[in-house]
Amino acid sequence: MKILALEFSSSQRSVAVLSSEEGVSEIIETAPGNTMRPLTMVEEALKQAGLEREQIECMAIGLGPGSYTGIRVAIALAQGWQLARGVKLLGISSAKCIATRAQMELTGKCCVVIDAQREEFYLASYQISTTEACELQSLKLVMLSEVRERERAGEILIGPEVTRWFPHGRTVFPRAAMLGRLALGRSDFVAGENLEPLYLRETKFVKSPPARIVP
Repeated sequence: MKILALEFSSSQRSVAVLSSEEGVSEIIETAPGNTMRPLTMVEEALKQAGLEREQIECMAIGLGPGSYTGIRVAIALAQGWQLARGVKLLGISSAKCIATRAQMELTGKCCVVIDAQREEFYLASYQISTTEACELQSLKLVMLSEVRERERAGEILIGPEVTRWFPHGRTVFPRAAMLGRLALGRSDFVAGENLEPLYLRETKFVKSPPARIVP
């Protein structure tokens, strides 16, 4: 299967093309602010892989948590691609992607820590071995104090920007190539309209009062 993977949940965005026959081609971009060029990255990755757009059979999307704008861009691109080409879609946790990447250099109990703003963090616990990253505790929103408790308990903290708050943590970014590998062999495909960012806060809207009529 030829897979196009999009991982835009962190400041290091990446696109990868995986083919069982040709291997992996990956484009990684680090840009300031909200600068994004997703279509250019896709074209570059396809060119490296020697594939055309119509040859892509499946798309794997990093659902975060992380950059809400980046994740929404990836989802929108996947939804449009499915409408145009009928490709299969998979949504995968970026936290799982981070934990699986950590297998290359870490073993033991680790906490994936991702900035959630408002002095909160997304946190998930994994037992990492050389063969798998097994989830011990699913993602939840926690305060800084709980993350510090985990660190004091000897758990390794990993994440894309974890050293901003925890100097002894390990910086691990989610990558599209790993996202694509996680997608290999899966068959739980979804319709584009069912792809949603992993956002654990309840969305609240405040309705503005009606306009005043000035006599």
